[in-house]
Amino acid sequence: MATRTAIINVMAKACYKASRNLLRDFGEVEQLQTSRKGPEDFAKTANDASRRKLLDELTFARPDYGLMAKGAEISKSNDPKNRLWIVDSLNGSKNFSHGIPHWAVSIALEEDRQIVAGVIYDATRDELFWSEKGIGAYLNDTRLRVSERRHLSDCCLGVGHLGGDKYLSTLDKLFNAVNSTRNFGSEALDLAYVAAGRIDGVWQNDIKLWEIAAGILLVREAGGYSTDASGKTAILKHGNILSANTNVHQELVKTLKS
Repeated sequence: MATRTAIINVMAKACYKASRNLLRDFGEVEQLQTSRKGPEDFAKTANDASRRKLLDELTFARPDYGLMAKGAEISKSNDPKNRLWIVDSLNGSKNFSHGIPHWAVSIALEEDRQIVAGVIYDATRDELFWSEKGIGAYLNDTRLRVSERRHLSDCCLGVGHLGGDKYLSTLDKLFNAVNSTRNFGSEALDLAYVAAGRIDGVWQNDIKLWEIAAGILLVREAGGYSTDASGKTAILKHGNILSANTNVHQELVKTLKS
């Protein structure tokens, strides 16, 4: 059984507490589907409440750490190692607003500009994906490893949002190269699924740090690669991420470059 460190316990506890209210609110979403604005507004309210709970819990546990979260001002770190929480209080909000049980809460910890710990919690399945630099990646208490598939033609690839002719032409190349593609609607869970070997890779475009920070470390600690689409590490600079097992990552880079 994996032993969670104190910092993972802090992050997990915050996820659990925020997710209780999200689960309660999620149970009411279906009743709002007949209202044009109801579900979207309801999801935004649930997201705001989740963010407040997460920031309260994390600030209480580590008051000197900085905070970055969507919809909130960045608070600077007073910690000597410049530690910073990177929070996504509801990743997969469109799924949430449509009553689709595929969304998550995500927290990463940055230290001196390096991600050193991450947690992604899928409350609808009670699945806690977590990792710490040098310790490994886990689902609850089970060690994770990326898949072993060696050929793109056998792989299932997660893809992101549609956007522009260039994106569509690239997506068409991927359609022809891999066995199947999926757009699950949650960037964080896509990366968690790569780490767990459920899918073999992910290509996401137009991403933000809070959506992927925890997942980047999960994939790397599970033995995979997380880079930008050109195979380099400038993920945020180019606004895209390519994560995959070690066997097919370079094949995917070549496909995207072609």
